[in-house]
Formats: sequence, structure tokens, C-alpha cells
Amino acid sequence: MSFNTFGRLFRFTTWGESHGPAIGCTVDGVPPRIPMTEADIQVYLDERRPGQSKYTTQRREPDAVKILSGVFDGQTTGTPIQLMIENVDQRSKDYGDIAQSYRPGHADFTYDAKYGIRDYRGGGRSSARETASRVGAGAIARKVLGSAINIRAGMVQMGGHHIDRDRLDWNEVRQNPLFCPDPVAAEKWAIELDKIRKSGSSVGAVIEVVADGVPAGWGAPIYGKLDADLATALMSINAAKGVEIGAGMGAAALTGEENADQMRPGGGEGPEFLSNNAGGILGGISTGQQIVARFSVKPTSSILTPRQSVTSSGDAVDVVTKGRHDPCVGIRAVPIAEAMMAVVLADHMMLHRAQCG
Repeated sequence: MSFNTFGRLFRFTTWGESHGPAIGCTVDGVPPRIPMTEADIQVYLDERRPGQSKYTTQRREPDAVKILSGVFDGQTTGTPIQLMIENVDQRSKDYGDIAQSYRPGHADFTYDAKYGIRDYRGGGRSSARETASRVGAGAIARKVLGSAINIRAGMVQMGGHHIDRDRLDWNEVRQNPLFCPDPVAAEKWAIELDKIRKSGSSVGAVIEVVADGVPAGWGAPIYGKLDADLATALMSINAAKGVEIGAGMGAAALTGEENADQMRPGGGEGPEFLSNNAGGILGGISTGQQIVARFSVKPTSSILTPRQSVTSSGDAVDVVTKGRHDPCVGIRAVPIAEAMMAVVLADHMMLHRAQCG
């Protein structure tokens, strides 16, 4: 299996399976002499960690990270950083019934069609368990970027319910178990999600991720566009089905006058923009404005309602997916979105410096 590596100058490779002994990643290209400890990484893994509320999978994983290489005396050495996270709460027996059956909505059939073999225990590499490694890489990327760049994400839609933009407060995201920036919506959604959870079903969501403090000039035409790489990064997250930058799909309903982000002379290094429909990126290059992206995730495919499918031998079967699953994967996708934004920005920061100094 190829394509387990993401990035160019700042790049990481993830490894491991959902029910294997451990997962982890190797992060390459990290500059030397950056202060780094396991605690710097653990704080972000704790946000993604399963089992923290009744609204996420009850798999109990401490997600304790170990730095195996690339850090000495509390600083990066410039050599590859190896991270390892042990799996301690696998229940492979939960998946015995679907060893020969393809779960609808999962990658079971496609993995089998491509490789002729699949790890049915929790989905193996297709499991969202892999994203813990990404969050570790994202934590390192944040250290590379420095404190001037602030990355935040939140769940702005659950099913057909949207937040009220007038109540949007990023400080609220860590104050509720749904990672929602609207405290009123968070309370209402929690009641709705509890009903969905108890019924054994699931619901989709939209996650918004923003970055402040990114200077103008990062990204490159034609095939190194910042927004293209960001879209790739977000689309690679498990269950993601759509990505938009700035006004995104909504831009199709605007006129040229409405969509154009007009400029006036600014008091700083660049112009003052009167709007940000472009999401902070024009021509694939950052404008200095807030970078804004959103992506949708589908409802968790593992539900208790019987679904029609087939076995690996082609026989008809009804599948009920047992085990411990998120009723809404959008919740734990929030720290993953922040991590993927961070690794893209770290990569483009280094690429910009390499070309432009």
C-alpha cells in the first residue's frame, strides 16, 4: 500500500492498524532546535481521544504518545521524529460476524477489490483510528509555525441543524462536548444526538477550520496552490465527502459585485479587504486574511439498523455493525481538521522560505 505520506518539505507518514499493537507516524523535515516534549503533542491527542463523552465511541484509549526519535534534550534535532501510540482497548471479536461480509458505507469492498485481502478488525487502515497519528503530526506542525498563527475549528452543522453565526464564539468550542462554537446550538444538538445515539443510528456534520496570522504570499501557482493542498488534506479525513474554501459553493449564487473582495489602503503591510469570500486565498496564494475552510462528513456507516449487502463470495446478507462507534464523527473530526490545517501551513511556510527567503 502506497500513499501513506503527506507533504513535501514538512511531511509525515502514518503507520499501523486500528486493532494492531500500535499506531504512529514519522515526521520528516522538522527544523532543528525547536523546543519539543511529549506534553506538547499529548494536549492535542487528548482532544481527539475517544471515550470522553457519551457522544463519541466508548473505546477507551489513553492515546499516550511516545517520542522515539528526533528529539534530544527537549529540542528537535532536525532528524525524523518518530511517534508511537499503543492500542490498548481493541475488541476484535466485535468484528467476527463481518469478517466475510462487506459493511455498507465502509471501505471493506474497495480494499478487498484492490488488495485481495483486508483487515476486518475495525477496518484496519481505513479506520478513523489512523487520525490520531495525524493529530500528533499536527502538534509538531504547530510548533514549527509558532504562536503567531492561530488555528481553530468547530462543528458548525449537525445533520440539518446550523449554528447561528451571530452567536459564533470560538472560545466555546472547548466548553461543550460537541466542539460547537455556538453554545445555544450545542445544547439543542446534544439532546438530538442523544436520541440518535440511543436509537443506534448516526448523523453527519460540517466542520469549519480557520487560521489567523498567516502572512500574504504562502502557496504557489499552478500546481502548488495552498487551497488545493488544504482541500486535499481535509478530503483525506475519514468520512469527508465535500470541501469548500471561503464562500465555497455559496459563491455560485453571488454576483461579481458581491463576490469580489474589494480592497482599500491598509495601515499595515498590505491592503485592507472589505470581505473574505475567497477564504484568505487568491490564485492559490494566501492574502494575509483569515484562511477559512469547511468540510462535510457523512453519517457514521456503523449502525445497528440491518443494511443489505453481500459477502466476499457474492451472497446476499443483512449486516448489523456491532461495536463502539461515534454517532457523529464530526465531533472528533474537529481536532483532526486543525491538525491537517497545521501540517499544510507548515509545509507551505517552509516551501515559501525555500523559494523566496
